[in-house]
Amino acid sequence: MSKANILVVEDQESIRHFVVKALEDEGHVVNGVGSVREARVAFERDMPDLAFLDLKLPDGSGLELLREVKRVQPEVAVVLMTAFGELETAVEAMSAGAYWFMKKPFEQEELLALASRALESQKMWLELRRLRNQAFSDEDFLHSSSPAMQETYAIAEQVSRGDNTSVLIEGESGTGKEYFANLIHRMSARHAQPFVEINCAAIPSELLESELFGHEKGAFTDARAQKLGLMEMANGGTLFLDEIGELAPMLQVKLLRVLERRTFRRVGGTKDIAVNLRIISATNQDLEKMVREGTFREDLYYRLNVVPIVVPPLRDRREDILPLTRLFLERFAKQFKKPFRGIADSAERLLQDYPWPGNIRELKNLMERTVLLEKSDVLEAHHLKLGPRPRTPEDATLGQRVDEALTGNFPSTGIAFEALVEELERALILRASYATKWNQSRTAEMLNLKRDKLRYRMKLYDLHAEGQGHPSQPNAK
Repeated sequence: MSKANILVVEDQESIRHFVVKALEDEGHVVNGVGSVREARVAFERDMPDLAFLDLKLPDGSGLELLREVKRVQPEVAVVLMTAFGELETAVEAMSAGAYWFMKKPFEQEELLALASRALESQKMWLELRRLRNQAFSDEDFLHSSSPAMQETYAIAEQVSRGDNTSVLIEGESGTGKEYFANLIHRMSARHAQPFVEINCAAIPSELLESELFGHEKGAFTDARAQKLGLMEMANGGTLFLDEIGELAPMLQVKLLRVLERRTFRRVGGTKDIAVNLRIISATNQDLEKMVREGTFREDLYYRLNVVPIVVPPLRDRREDILPLTRLFLERFAKQFKKPFRGIADSAERLLQDYPWPGNIRELKNLMERTVLLEKSDVLEAHHLKLGPRPRTPEDATLGQRVDEALTGNFPSTGIAFEALVEELERALILRASYATKWNQSRTAEMLNLKRDKLRYRMKLYDLHAEGQGHPSQPNAK
């Protein structure tokens, strides 16, 4: 074990001396006290890395002391020392944030082994928090000048003030739903407590139940020991359930119970365990449609959807595309030691026109791949391997207008004939260009146009994605 600062809170002098001596022999700095009052002074003077805490003290409850400490310094690892008959209270204390417990009397070997595991767990917890804070700051690129995104941020800030309010975050894949869940947690009064997340689609339902609620020893085959679930680990903080639409019906019932009663039972358990947490869920599915189809419980939907947050797709915040591109370009150029320093006009037009079905994640991955593989100091359009352009809501709207015109179903104001024809022509050229990866010869062949006519129309509609043949040279920005 590496050297650590340890506090022992035990009123029986013989036990306190035994624990202090054993830990000091391992090279730790150990302070022993015998009351809640002395422990408070010790915690205030020098917050330890690890505390061994007796549950019953002459001037107060060790359980209340644990809760006080965890509110102020959640990363402190606490091991409980319990007498016979106090096991139920020990389990309650673990729900309040204790690392583990030892039943008196205990051997020195057990004490040292548990101290080693607790300190290692605390080290991992601190590293995880450091990485999460770093990831959070790295994700600041989601800050946006678009009105739609500003409204989303405003709602997130408001809902963070509601300590127990359930939030349902909806949005397409890659828009940043997990980021907003983390943001709400960090702005809330629970920010010092755990933020625990799980993807409901990533784990089979028969295993997900144990992951969420934990299990008792012997609850099923291979359940050789008691396991704490994510509900208990998130106690005091926030539980984030991603892809909530994939939750099996049986687990939907159990989750509803947690939301209604703030209690649950482990798999194979018979006692209710109280939890104090906020549940944030996210989905890229249409839960209202799933409710109508009977695949998602209506009562659970309304419990989860107390405050809905919709994260807009990147195609609806196009003013953010180029700032994000520049941010990613600069970041990966520095990471891979590449000379990229600007974006050509042709690349800017291509990036702005693409609908980004994978949203920010797709843009970030594209920039990483492009910077890693290409050798240039300016990002050109032909560097961007975007693939076929998927159908978008704008395509559907254009198709509907064309269908109405062809069937003679004209609006009372008539139709803007020239504008509609130009819009359709531009859309056809654009879609064919994506399908051929901007190969002009193949695009002209696909559209049965001569290449010079295609070039003329691409110039007319500002679709010169290859950065060649444009009246002005691409300028690096």
